[in-house]
Amino acid sequence: MHYAPATEPCPLPFSPFKACTVPRPIGWISTVNRAGFANLAPYSQWQNLSFDPPMVMFAANPYADGRRKHSVLNAEDTGWFVWNMATYDLREAVNISAMEWPEGVDEFEKAGLNKAPCLDAPGPRVAESPAQFECKYLSTTRLRGNSNHGWADVVFGQVMQIHVKDEVIRPDGKLDIGAIKPLARMGYYDYTHVTETFEMRIPGASGAAAAGLEGKA
Repeated sequence: MHYAPATEPCPLPFSPFKACTVPRPIGWISTVNRAGFANLAPYSQWQNLSFDPPMVMFAANPYADGRRKHSVLNAEDTGWFVWNMATYDLREAVNISAMEWPEGVDEFEKAGLNKAPCLDAPGPRVAESPAQFECKYLSTTRLRGNSNHGWADVVFGQVMQIHVKDEVIRPDGKLDIGAIKPLARMGYYDYTHVTETFEMRIPGASGAAAAGLEGKA
């Protein structure tokens, strides 16, 4: 099977594009607008970019009518957004927060979630989430789409505060990923969660390179 997305129709009933880039971390983004209304929404285009300083990004497609997502507008307006780790145990709340609620509706309340205060960011964190990043907004890059829904707002931020619940930290100081069960997006309507991990060290890596790969502080 082969096709050129720019010039040919997909020969399959469902596009393989998103189903190939898997699993994708979920950017469960909380923000607040200047009027004080909180917003919470998941984005499956989320990634770490660098570690010195720690920088991240999430990408949001507009609504079908071209309106930009509240997460993007709020981050641009207030200068902050918060990433909350999505987990298998919180999957239903993540799904509810993905619904297209009218402006002014509090997704925290709809999803049955509690709010935790931030240290720097004006908006709340998801109290039930095991880890959160308070991110200072840096910039937005808009990528042109073939339709209103096809545009992408790529939002960049610098992580200024990191919160991790003590109960998900192992005695050796690493996160207990097996206990956390991070949620990830697959293709179609499919999701997965991490239940197993294995270690692979790059042959020959030593010193600062090895420490960086392992994430030593």
